[in-house]
Amino acid sequence: MQTFSCRCGNPLFFENTYCLACESEVGWCPTCSAIVALEPLPNGGYRCTHPDCGSTLMKCHNYAVENVCNRMVVMVEGHADTLCDCCRFNEVIPDLTINGNRERWAALEAAKRRLFHTLDLLTLPYGVNGENIRVPLSFSFMADALPDQGLWRSTASQEKIYTGHANGHITINVKEADDVERERLRVDMNESHRTLIGHFRHEIGHYYWDLLVKGRDEDTCRHVFGDHNNPTYGDALERYYQQGTPADWSTQFISAYASMHPWEDFAETFAYYLDMVAVLDTARHMGLSRTEHNGTLDSMLRAFHQVGMAVNELNRDMGLLDLAPSVIAPAVRQKLTYLHQLILNANASPRT
Repeated sequence: MQTFSCRCGNPLFFENTYCLACESEVGWCPTCSAIVALEPLPNGGYRCTHPDCGSTLMKCHNYAVENVCNRMVVMVEGHADTLCDCCRFNEVIPDLTINGNRERWAALEAAKRRLFHTLDLLTLPYGVNGENIRVPLSFSFMADALPDQGLWRSTASQEKIYTGHANGHITINVKEADDVERERLRVDMNESHRTLIGHFRHEIGHYYWDLLVKGRDEDTCRHVFGDHNNPTYGDALERYYQQGTPADWSTQFISAYASMHPWEDFAETFAYYLDMVAVLDTARHMGLSRTEHNGTLDSMLRAFHQVGMAVNELNRDMGLLDLAPSVIAPAVRQKLTYLHQLILNANASPRT
């Protein structure tokens, strides 16, 4: 992720809604793909102040009314869509009558916007129902519990909400946006990382299995990740939680959870690939050395290793978790090779 510049010269960041220096409102302009200062227009709307753009814009409804977004939509003949290119994928939003849920929703939307930014860097296809896409994408942000003095209490009247994916629909449990609850779950489940953006990257991996692999490339994928039909997902899940991970999981998988079933292995490895793309993009824009790569997987892995070593040591200085594993096992590299080619092929293929 790069930084941007306000018309006053002050740096702007991807999540900003106003400039701290000149106090201008700012937002994401979809025409010039940048966070820009907004100039209010006499008859409503805004003008993008980027010198090479000048588009006429309106705030996304979730920016103007709900204050959980910072993206703009382009006005055409005085009219604009209600929702931006990210918020239009929402099917269910959190219950805003519950204290704190607006802030949790804002955190979920911020992670989702970063997800879409990375997908756009890779020019991966996606779309909503009614568009030229084989598997429409949508999101629900829901909860099966209520926050109570820093803890979460169950609500017996509701079914349990599982973070997951089904047929293009991604559900994220709202409590994952609670830092304390998410860390508790991370420790309880013995996970090296558990973050909001990590959830989005994992679940979008399932989406791209449905979009790019299912009924199209299953034989090749099965050869790399294993047979997703045997054992069944339900049997694999039960075995995983009864027996745990194999002792040598790190020689075959990117994470312990990836050992549960080939579908989870695909999603976890896909999430790691997105981690790598996002980190390298930010490192390059921030001027870090030895981050250049030529787009091949080998060069990306070398660059990510260099960045990872540096950031891991910085994190250790501060007592924080490592950013990236120091070693990629050969079996994991083979899976990343498959995903790299799958993504390249997706860029060159029709969306349907």
